[in-house]
Amino acid sequence: MTHIDIADDGRTWLLSGPASSYALHLTDAGELLHLHWGPTIALADAEALAARPLPDDWPFESRLDGREEYPVEGGARFVRPALSVRTDERRGTEWSFEAYEIGGAGGEEELRLRFRDGGLAVTLHHRMRGDVVERWVTLDNDGPAVELLRADSATWTLPERGAWRLSQLHGRWAAESRLTSAPLTYGEKVIGSRRGHTGHQHLPWVALDTDATEERGEVYACALGWSGSWRIAVAQLPDGRVQITGGAGYDDSGLLRLAAGESFTTPVFAGLWSDGGFGGASRAWHAYQRAHVVPDAGRDRPVLFNSWEATGFDISEEQQRALARRAAGIGVELFVVDDGWFGARTGDHAGLGDWTPNRDRFPAGLKPLADEVHALGMQFGIWVEPEMVNPDSELYRAHPDWVQFQPGRNRTEFRNQLVLNLAREDVREYLWEQLDALLSGAPVDYVKWDFNRCFTDAGWPGDPYPQRLWVDHVRALYALVDRLRAAHPGVAFESCSGGGGRIDLGILARTDQVWTSDNTDPLDRLAIQHGFSQLHPARVMAAWVTDSPNAMLNGRVSSLRFRFVSAMAGVLGVGGDLTCWSEEELSEAREWVALYKEIRPLVQRGDLYRLRPPDGGLSAVQYVLGDETVVLAWLQAQRFGEPVPALRLRGLDPTASYECRETGEIHRGAVLLHHGMQSGLRGDFDAAVLRLRRI
Repeated sequence: MTHIDIADDGRTWLLSGPASSYALHLTDAGELLHLHWGPTIALADAEALAARPLPDDWPFESRLDGREEYPVEGGARFVRPALSVRTDERRGTEWSFEAYEIGGAGGEEELRLRFRDGGLAVTLHHRMRGDVVERWVTLDNDGPAVELLRADSATWTLPERGAWRLSQLHGRWAAESRLTSAPLTYGEKVIGSRRGHTGHQHLPWVALDTDATEERGEVYACALGWSGSWRIAVAQLPDGRVQITGGAGYDDSGLLRLAAGESFTTPVFAGLWSDGGFGGASRAWHAYQRAHVVPDAGRDRPVLFNSWEATGFDISEEQQRALARRAAGIGVELFVVDDGWFGARTGDHAGLGDWTPNRDRFPAGLKPLADEVHALGMQFGIWVEPEMVNPDSELYRAHPDWVQFQPGRNRTEFRNQLVLNLAREDVREYLWEQLDALLSGAPVDYVKWDFNRCFTDAGWPGDPYPQRLWVDHVRALYALVDRLRAAHPGVAFESCSGGGGRIDLGILARTDQVWTSDNTDPLDRLAIQHGFSQLHPARVMAAWVTDSPNAMLNGRVSSLRFRFVSAMAGVLGVGGDLTCWSEEELSEAREWVALYKEIRPLVQRGDLYRLRPPDGGLSAVQYVLGDETVVLAWLQAQRFGEPVPALRLRGLDPTASYECRETGEIHRGAVLLHHGMQSGLRGDFDAAVLRLRRI
């Protein structure tokens, strides 16, 4: 349970979770200062920190820089402002404190600090869930129009340390979520997206440490919940202090204009302190998302089959029926028809926007196929890309003004498609009607929601403040998905954007899982999944077994065993052409699917321990749930006849005994898997699954 303590003078606040505390203080001069973020402290400790005097100002430095909880633009401040506003008369903020209140429900207290500058009220929100601190800002305007040039969700202030190291997740299409670390130097490190969606290039997460290992040492990490353009800036100031500022939007050219009576609530920028190293931080993030972010996270995700790599656009109802029968035969629980079922969609050149079944391919619509899939004991899912339109479509021919475009400029096409302007009410209502009718007209259980291009021509001719579409597109997306979930509570949703191009806490709050990457090569996936797991849990990480050689990307040959064990580290799926698999392959696949169903509760709900990273030799992960644990291990290469390294397991009771089901060995105390590794892994590109139970 978390709680908030308040000093007697009502100017010092202390939020505390199971293992950490967060403190802030309002000075007599009305300056809101950050006091502490880290190990648990008492209110008296926070008051002692608040009593320390600030240094004196001098002409080239500000005494507030690196110490304020939420630095605004204006006055004697030189750090990057979290809030920058402009009216017709002036720019900047000169606010005064009005009041605080403690709100919340269900045992979750929320601290709200309200400031005012003329007609603009600024409320800073702090809420602790476990050891994760959620921060966001609400701006309410009851005066003349105010332009929000920048409205970040939070500025995080780290304690004074020696040399900090910055970790981030970078990448590109088919190579997302790769972990990299480097020393933090003076100045700013800025990551983000100016593409209109979260992006393949960076996940909105950073972590800082001084000497942490996988399981020991302090780690400070922050993650932003926003699915549009975003920015996180990590600054080491001249005096060595470090602050992290982040929020929606990449540039400072303007987010929104608030007229009288209008408001804006920023996305949540969550922060976490852990003294359990990077592994401890990851487990805390995972627990937080399963408890507070991901819908129905206590319900395990089914094994799915997706038709894309098997068929591409060349699909037919009978072909899908044949795949469905084979999928059911190996134990698949959810059958998904990917792109190509609608409109004139025989390739990527046409059909987007026309969300009705192609009558040449599905003469009676989707219901007969869905009924057969259900009769085979599986759920039925479909692929959609509602935010896009092909110029060659009935929708575009009727409404060419519904897309984002700049007047007098060419309309840039990627993948032969344009981006619909979801900020328009008529576009939102059209999509609601189309998707609601689709989900009402056939027994659909699952929707894969794709987004296959970036913003380029983000214009809105005729609107008095067209740049608002960068924010309002995302808010409209959220509202549309929320509305569909409310109207169709039995339908699950997956977020996809050409693979992992839209993965963040914002989209995860309204989807059941995400497509991690279009790269289904099992070896490449180990590095992608390693990075993904720094922040997000296996419960949302979709992973497929596809054909070998890997025809879509690199032509690499890998065994069915290696492919399955790689994909079993998340939400297992199958994407190969099952009609071309031999009886031996189908039989082996059936055994792997059955094994995955046995270990699925551990993988999707258990605590993750990264035993060895995917660095070219042996790599392994371990999941622990109750008295059971499972290890997934991959041997990329074995050289010079060297033995496979032993694995020391974690998260187990050191006084207990555990039996390995694969070897029958009894392990007492700290478990060191040696024989099981030798007997289960031989040669290059091999993999093993080892299950242990407390006895």
